Amino acid sequence: MQKFFYFFLFLLISSCGEKVDLLVYNAKVYTANETFDESTSFVVKDGIFIEVGGEDLRSRYNPKSVVDARGLTIIPGLIDAHCHFLQYGLENQQINLRGAKSFDEVIKRVKRFVSDNNPEIIYGRYWDQNDWELKEFPDKSQLDILFPNTPVVLERVDGHAYLVNQKTLDISGIDSETRVDGGTIVLKNGKLTGILIDSPMDLVKKSLPSPSIEDRVKALVLAEEKSFEYGLTTVDDAGLSKENILLIDSLHKSNILKMRVYAMISNDKNDVSYFLNHGILKTDRLNVRSVKVYADGALGSRGAALKNPYSDMRNHRGKFITSIKSMDSLARVIASTNFQMNTHAIGDSANHSVLKIYNKVLGDKDDPRWRIEHSQIISPEDFQMFNSKIIPSIQPTHATSDMYWADERLGVKRLKEGGYAYKKLLDWSGIVALGTDFPVENINPFHTFYAAVARKDLSMLPYDGFQSENSLSRYEALMGMTSWAAYSNFEENEKGSIEKGKMADFVILDRDIMKVNEGQIFSTKVVATILGGNVVYSNRL
Repeated sequence: MQKFFYFFLFLLISSCGEKVDLLVYNAKVYTANETFDESTSFVVKDGIFIEVGGEDLRSRYNPKSVVDARGLTIIPGLIDAHCHFLQYGLENQQINLRGAKSFDEVIKRVKRFVSDNNPEIIYGRYWDQNDWELKEFPDKSQLDILFPNTPVVLERVDGHAYLVNQKTLDISGIDSETRVDGGTIVLKNGKLTGILIDSPMDLVKKSLPSPSIEDRVKALVLAEEKSFEYGLTTVDDAGLSKENILLIDSLHKSNILKMRVYAMISNDKNDVSYFLNHGILKTDRLNVRSVKVYADGALGSRGAALKNPYSDMRNHRGKFITSIKSMDSLARVIASTNFQMNTHAIGDSANHSVLKIYNKVLGDKDDPRWRIEHSQIISPEDFQMFNSKIIPSIQPTHATSDMYWADERLGVKRLKEGGYAYKKLLDWSGIVALGTDFPVENINPFHTFYAAVARKDLSMLPYDGFQSENSLSRYEALMGMTSWAAYSNFEENEKGSIEKGKMADFVILDRDIMKVNEGQIFSTKVVATILGGNVVYSNRL
């Protein structure tokens, strides 16, 4: 009777207020606004926050739905500033080679998958020779024996190297005399090994059938489900073709796909020209105003472009995927528009060249917000070239994934002076945008948050953190996954914080990530993800 009385009283009081869709109270809300205010309640109408307060707002509104958060923590919807959303969905339909401790284990997983699925083309992903006792690239000999008539394409964890069999090489027209700028076809004693690094991979992609529309739709829906489960409400897909961007737009319009997508256009001449000529494409779910460029490859496959040779490979400095001349020319074209240039740069040589180009062409641009994706290895003298016009887009779990072998590639001194230097990058640019780079790394953004603040892996090692002087504070990490990420997407006026007038994207957590012990952060679970005021994921239903 007492419970019924209080409920009835609440209805009488609330029925006098403004009609709204949702009222949340009794929460620990980190708004991530400019002054990083905390609040306890907020109100949503038509998918927008209309009031955020530190007091109980129930007496002033007549909501359709009320949520007593019971003291749980609420943060803005998380933004993954660098990922491969479509690719994640596609690769979840392929052989998962992550964590294989030897090439023999890779072969066993491939044989098991083929036996169970009998695919026309064998695709796998996530092998990493750095996890093996023999830390060398494998070769194709076993694949040739096992699968002489079926194409096999096994992609390295970083997405910058393939291991393929002879059938794939034949279909792709690759022989020992083939040469491709911007990458390497690895030979041993003059013979093909099946290892293709960076640009030669495109010969394979162009020669094998692309995923069907049905496969891509299935992949996008799968990626959306997993993203919502982890509290992601906006994803920055770092490289999409015109065809796939327009597919996402059509799925949004038909309400098959709800995820908000910041789509970077892959650096294909025709695709880039199409969007530059048509102008920015902007809806409440899709934003197309940037071009993704690859300056170099990845450190793990020795494709990152370094100023000085790799410490473990004499006379090898990696390679530029896109030439400096081509990047300079493209930058001038993009700078004449309102589009943004987002360039993948891992090695110190690549970062140096991109920074020089950016600073040269952005002199007269007031607010370009051009990004360097990864900003991974920077020479000490080059940090000063970062500024408020150039945003480092970084992925903290790369540091904790690479820390066990990065010194082998770079040497201790070079790694210490400018490797994975997130705090130093923040000091020079004023903000950083944080992402996971999934599926290269785990999709879980709380692993990102943990790696950023603790600089440790999930075993909570090393004890003092990896180069911990470059850790971010919890405030900086959360801002990098919300408000600063929104700013890097030119979307700070519509999302990224829990404020009046912004989209009602928010996440309810099972713990306070700003206060719990460091070792509890990465185990954080999402209780519910809300997009535009609507529940898109809940583990309590």
